Amino acid sequence: MFSRVRPARVAVVTDSTASVPPELVAEHQLTVVPLDVVIDGARHVEGEGDTARLLVEALEAGTSVTTSQPAPAAFARAYAQAARAGAREIVSVHLSSELSGTFRAAELAALGAPVPVHLVDSRSAGLGLGFAALAAAEAVRELPRRARSELAPGAIAAQRARDVAGTARVFFLVDSLDHLRRGGRLSAAAAALGTVLGMRPILTLREGRIEVHAKVRTRRAARERLVALAVEAAAGREWPRLAVHHLGQPELAAELAAEIAAGVGCEADEVLVSQVSAVIGAHAGPGLLTAVVTDR
Repeated sequence: MFSRVRPARVAVVTDSTASVPPELVAEHQLTVVPLDVVIDGARHVEGEGDTARLLVEALEAGTSVTTSQPAPAAFARAYAQAARAGAREIVSVHLSSELSGTFRAAELAALGAPVPVHLVDSRSAGLGLGFAALAAAEAVRELPRRARSELAPGAIAAQRARDVAGTARVFFLVDSLDHLRRGGRLSAAAAALGTVLGMRPILTLREGRIEVHAKVRTRRAARERLVALAVEAAAGREWPRLAVHHLGQPELAAELAAEIAAGVGCEADEVLVSQVSAVIGAHAGPGLLTAVVTDR
């Protein structure tokens, strides 16, 4: 009789722009490689200390804020640590390559990794990316129960991440497009179009890039449109995943989440409320509110 072979262990790595709450990072055993925020010349590692609060204060004060992607060495360390912990494969799911060189840094590190690395360019950000990473981790847990497959376990989990990322709809509202324009994440023409006649722009991610999706006249109307877009994006999905991001506005985000839940017909706690990554916040600027919808 042949002995049963345990499936290969697969580690899931993502980056801090995924904005996955710490409790879910721990529950799903994600490895998160941080990006840096530089505030008035001082470097702060995403996820350490009080970076989010410092960022909000800096943005409100007009202090210089920049960001820095991880070096390939940071990913190399994460991959090596996962291999030492017993991983035989790694799924590495990251911020859209259209917005950052983070994916390229992971790609370079994967060339010298001690175990195979399955790279996933989410073409998304925030929990559009984060839900894809969580889906990969859930797929890893399900592997022992799956029928035998010719694909490597890591390839199966990576494809699950790609599938979920491909369903992501991300809509966000900011007070000003200046931060995105100055950071090169939005063209000057698009920024000008988004603010013409004092209209409030709602932005989205399309093909991994930031685009102006709609323009409305007031912030209240923009919030209502954000809710409507999330409800519309969730319609027809059997088990949608829903989230609201904020930057230092937890009460407002909770209100938005409750409105989305009412529109979708689910419980309020089924809409995940999460402070956005400080790196994303640095590029989006004050007043950021984001609605994210994906499949599970």
